[in-house]
Amino acid sequence: MIFLIFSIIIPVLMTKPTKKSRHKKPEVIYELDEANNRLVDAFSHHGLEGYPYDKTMQLSRFYRLLMQQQNKENFTRLLKFRDIAIKHFVDCLIVPLEHYKLKFPLIDMGTGPGFPGIPLKIHFPDERIILVEGVKKRVNFLKEVRDKLDLKNLDIIGRYVDEDFNFPVQSVITRAVDAIIPTLKYTYNCLPDGGEVVFMKGPNVDHELEKAIPLVKDKFYLSDDITYNLPNTPHNRRLVVFKKGRKQ
Repeated sequence: MIFLIFSIIIPVLMTKPTKKSRHKKPEVIYELDEANNRLVDAFSHHGLEGYPYDKTMQLSRFYRLLMQQQNKENFTRLLKFRDIAIKHFVDCLIVPLEHYKLKFPLIDMGTGPGFPGIPLKIHFPDERIILVEGVKKRVNFLKEVRDKLDLKNLDIIGRYVDEDFNFPVQSVITRAVDAIIPTLKYTYNCLPDGGEVVFMKGPNVDHELEKAIPLVKDKFYLSDDITYNLPNTPHNRRLVVFKKGRKQ
C-alpha cells in the first residue's frame, strides 16, 4: 500500500486555490469573425495549418466567453489574443494532433476555466470528456460554456479531488500545477489496469519524476516521456504519461 504511506503528508488535491493575483481585464475582446480570422492565422503559423473551420469558430466563441468572464473575475493570466491562441489553444490541441493518442472516456483533472478539456471536447465532439474543478465560479462558467457552445457528452463535476474520488474512465489528463504523486494517488480508483494519467508539464520535470517513479512503482509506471515545443515558439513542453499497473 505504497500510497498509504503518504496519506498523512499529501494534501487533498486542488483544495487550496493558487495565490490570488491582481485582476487584469482584456484591453479588447474581438468580435467573432475577427477572432476567428486571427485564430486561423495563428494556427497556420504554429503547427495547426488547415484546422477545420467549424472547430476554429467554436474555439473563437470560447475565447469570447472566456474574455467576457475575465472582465468580471480573474480566470486567466493570458489576455492578448496571440497568447491565448498559442499558449491555450495550440498548447492543448498539439498533444493529440502530434504527440499522443488519447484514450476515452477521459477526465480533465483540475480543468480551471477549461484547459485542456474544452479545446479537446471541441476537437473530439463525439468522445466523452469529464471536467473536474473544485472552484464554484469556474464550475458555473464551464456549464455556461457547455450550454452556449452546445457541447454534447461533456460532464462537469464540481468538487475537490481526494482519496474518495471514483469516476471510472480510461485516462486522466491534467495541465494543472499539481504534483505527480498526489495526482496518481487520487486518480488510482478511476482507472482500469493499463489506464493512463497524462501530465502536460514544462521542461523542468526531471526532479519531480525522480521523486515519483520509485514511490509509485507498485501502482504505476512511466510509459512515455515526450519532449516537444509549441511550433515556431520558444515554449518547450514535456508530456509525461504514467500507466496503472506494473511494467511488463
